[in-house]
Amino acid sequence: MNYYSLNNKKQSVSFQEAVIQGLAPDKGLYFPESITPLPQSFFDDIESLSKEDIAFQVIQQFVGNEIPEAALKHIIAETLCFDFPCVPVEENVYSLELYHGPTMAFKDVGARFMSRCLGYFNRHSNKNVTVLVATSGDTGGAVASGFLGVTGVEVVILYPSGKVSDIQERQLTTLGQNITALEVAGVFDDCQDMVKSAFLDESLKHKNLTSANSINIARWLPQMFYFFFAYQHLKQHNKPLIISCPSGNFGNICAGILAKRLGLPIVHFVAATNANDTVPLFMESGTYIAKPSVATISNAMDVGNPSNFVRIQEMYHNDINEFKKDFSSYTFSDEETELAMKTLYTTTGYIAEPHGAVGYLGLKRELQNHPESVGVFLETAHPIKFLDFVEPVLKLKLPIPSQIESVLVKDKMSVKISSYDELKTFLG
Repeated sequence: MNYYSLNNKKQSVSFQEAVIQGLAPDKGLYFPESITPLPQSFFDDIESLSKEDIAFQVIQQFVGNEIPEAALKHIIAETLCFDFPCVPVEENVYSLELYHGPTMAFKDVGARFMSRCLGYFNRHSNKNVTVLVATSGDTGGAVASGFLGVTGVEVVILYPSGKVSDIQERQLTTLGQNITALEVAGVFDDCQDMVKSAFLDESLKHKNLTSANSINIARWLPQMFYFFFAYQHLKQHNKPLIISCPSGNFGNICAGILAKRLGLPIVHFVAATNANDTVPLFMESGTYIAKPSVATISNAMDVGNPSNFVRIQEMYHNDINEFKKDFSSYTFSDEETELAMKTLYTTTGYIAEPHGAVGYLGLKRELQNHPESVGVFLETAHPIKFLDFVEPVLKLKLPIPSQIESVLVKDKMSVKISSYDELKTFLG
């Protein structure tokens, strides 16, 4: 399988090259040259398949022969070493909980898969690779955990100072070893811009930079897996399936749309956003206009110019009429999000954190148009990661999971920067 840059389709690279480069030299995101739907027999028999079997059949065409079957299956097994429960919340409404991994966030899947692919490609190399990543919340912790101790890989994580939760910050600043956290005076978009600038800086070529954000195909592609897991769980209902994704950088929902291109029978997608409403406005006007990000209580979604949206545009041929056939996007305020959290808890007992609550709101809005459907919203992080907000809003005390308890006793280590020049100096 080869991948082309969305800025220049005439230039293509292998899976390995795309993973190592992260971003194309022309600043474009990589996209697969072909997408071959899975056979109908796969969907007919999906109930009898294990998570690992499903994931292998989904991802194999995108890896090709660059990782042998046995090695790829081993990578998948290590990636999917936790559960993905589909929890009933209301009649015909389910929460797909993606937070049962080591850092209690959905990004554990992509980070673990990518780190192991990169480790495989780097197994006989004498050159170190530097993973440079920006985070608006959970990416940093997942990448730090996934790459911790990987031979020949240094990880540098940029995060906006004061704009991630305490637990999120601890997960990316307390590990040490080959993990370094840079605390940026600014917002997530500033972090992301610095990362993109570094990739294009010829004077940093010797650092062998690659990204672990969802712009990297090895972070993005495995996010397809859990859409198939949701279908496997809900197929028995024999109803149209709607999935709502709380969306920031749009990697998650982009993977879901790719899963649909593989034949997964999802009738409609909802990209549910907070006040960062670039995509909902696009759906109204047909014109994409990036905006500065604004801070909200669902901080991991505070993105004004979502990187992965260009991939979604590619799959819909940048045609607003194509978008509207099976894609909607709605924006919700902090007040609406908080009210949804309270309503969910008081009426069903379900504890949602702000991002999941935004996904729930988007799903409920779309189900009004498809009352005969069954719906799933993605709960992307454990409520404990936002305990300073969840506990007072819901008036409860959350137990501390073991994955979180281990970082609370460690000291924070970060390097403060405020400009690209300071990042460049740090990288050397």
